[in-house]
Amino acid sequence: MNCRFLNINIRIITKDELLHKLDSGVLVTPNIDHLVKLQTDKEFYDAYQQAKWVVCDSQILYFISKILKNPLPEAIPGSSFFTAFYEYHRNNPNCRIFLLGAAEGVAIKAMERINKKVGRAIIVGAHSPSYGFEKKQEECEELIQIVNESGANVLLVGVGAPKQEKWIIKYRDRMPQIDIFMALGATIDFEAGTLKRAPIFWQKIGMEWLYRCLKEPKRLFKRYFIDDMKFFYYFSKQILGCYKNPFQKTEIKE
Repeated sequence: MNCRFLNINIRIITKDELLHKLDSGVLVTPNIDHLVKLQTDKEFYDAYQQAKWVVCDSQILYFISKILKNPLPEAIPGSSFFTAFYEYHRNNPNCRIFLLGAAEGVAIKAMERINKKVGRAIIVGAHSPSYGFEKKQEECEELIQIVNESGANVLLVGVGAPKQEKWIIKYRDRMPQIDIFMALGATIDFEAGTLKRAPIFWQKIGMEWLYRCLKEPKRLFKRYFIDDMKFFYYFSKQILGCYKNPFQKTEIKE
């Protein structure tokens, strides 16, 4: 069963259920920023349509879903989920993860910290691509080779949306040994300790976005206070029964 937000379906699932069921496919974690981008970026929208696991990353979306016909049981922030994922597979030798993303040296640091925490080399490789790597075909080819030679069967790409989702969909068929692809934003930075998550209280009340904005105002102010405000306009149209998918021209009603 799914919960419909604008032009995407978010899976109705708990974190524990996801941990148990996630064994293949692409995982994406929509938040309000994603939903705004999904109204104008057709390539991003198409990537979402090809993802097997679309799970709610946002406490705000979780709260708002309570007024919809099929509400969400909980939010599953991608960064928290990844920690739970490798802890869940701590003793599973068939789980071998590759980290792709973050600034130079950060992915390696995250790998070292996770492996020390777990007590084995569950992270089998890590690499931080150059800025704008997705536009450099030669570098993309090198990345594919690095991942393929690592022996990993789980790939976490953390380079920000919509870049990470588009890259996964474009190249996933070139990495046939990867069973699970995760598009998880700043997760690598969190695991490396170079970026701190909001305190639990801020997370629970749906204000982690504000905490991050206060930490990085120059980068995030426009996103959160200008661009993302469009979501509430689109969602109001959904509630009124007059929202239309810009890519399919279908009317969504709740």
